[in-house]
Amino acid sequence: MGDGRGGVIRRERERAQTPTNQTCQGADMTIVPVWAAWRAHPPGRQMTIGIEDEFMLLEPRGWSLAFRSDAVHAALPPDLRDRVTLETHAAVMEVATGVHRRVADAVGELAQLRDRVVRALAAQGLRAAVAGTHPTAVAGDTVVSSHPRYRRIDASLRVLARREPTLATHVHVGVATPEGAIRLLNRLRAHVPLLLALSANSPFWRGRATGFASTRTTLFDAFPRSGLPRAFRGYADWVATVEHLVRSRAIPDPSFLWWDVRLQPRYGTVEVRIMDGQSTVEDIAAIVALVQSLASLELEPGEEPAPGPTAEVLAENRFLAARDGMAALLIDPGTGRRVPAIEQLERLLRACRHHARGLRCERELASVRRLASGTGAARQLAHADSAGGLRRVTAGLADAYASSPAASDAALADVAC
Repeated sequence: MGDGRGGVIRRERERAQTPTNQTCQGADMTIVPVWAAWRAHPPGRQMTIGIEDEFMLLEPRGWSLAFRSDAVHAALPPDLRDRVTLETHAAVMEVATGVHRRVADAVGELAQLRDRVVRALAAQGLRAAVAGTHPTAVAGDTVVSSHPRYRRIDASLRVLARREPTLATHVHVGVATPEGAIRLLNRLRAHVPLLLALSANSPFWRGRATGFASTRTTLFDAFPRSGLPRAFRGYADWVATVEHLVRSRAIPDPSFLWWDVRLQPRYGTVEVRIMDGQSTVEDIAAIVALVQSLASLELEPGEEPAPGPTAEVLAENRFLAARDGMAALLIDPGTGRRVPAIEQLERLLRACRHHARGLRCERELASVRRLASGTGAARQLAHADSAGGLRRVTAGLADAYASSPAASDAALADVAC
């Protein structure tokens, strides 16, 4: 994450590797590896927000993926090139906002970045879109990015890195201390299924409806070091766990942990990664407001919270959320009964209302109900039924990306499918 002075969230793949045999002294005088030193936040900057928004490159004449990220990136204006980075697949890129205290400011910057991406791609005859998966792409079409990080991932994961690309929305929450970050990571685990259900936006894969609201989740689960992290006893426990992997050179640095929620010591953030890529800025605003309000709720001083759901309940709820989205019946850990996801969401929104007021994101949090009533997955399925083809669904995703007035003016005219 950037430093709050106009910097951007730098994808961890751009970092220089830190020697694993170096240590430094943490704020509590504990000796920790250099990579684990927690970035301190200035007073009043706790609960800052940053957004990472992955998008796919599309050929507008057939709405197939365009594996041209290297050429696209090279042709971007220099200041935009600093905000746009490559991803594992050569048909996917990412924009990252700066660090913000308010959701409205982060989302406003993201909308401007999307506008600029649309204009830059129009000059190259391309369009952009976001969903958890491309509705019709197949693995045989896949090209891996030329970036050294992704060449390394390709060499390590082999066929897993060459399957169809998936896209996600990542939210960074600035936390003042590493122990606060561990508390938040542990507590957010219980909310992962609901965040997944709300953000589900990938009902199609290889040209067919899968029966899952979030097919992306099932595909990405094939990666190692993915899924739900375990609960940690404290920051020292987390550091010791990760250091085993880094020191053994199983992974080069903690950014190769692809958990649903992970710590980013270099930025001083907890990164929430479970969400499917969101097609519209409005949907992102709702999710970011919920994440920030949840962070405030879970970090509120007071008695130590009761133990969360068991690992088995969390895993089952995560599966149900990926399969059924907001139509899921999730296990209530208190009663042991399955209850509608929408009921759990309503309880959570009531608990978060006071925190949203303090964070000045009440309006964005209120829009969570709109998203819950029509998630990206539900809209894609409805569009497929009405439009009569998945190419038109993909075209609709491109229109949604370019939905702000500035972006709409810049977008290329649709070509008949």
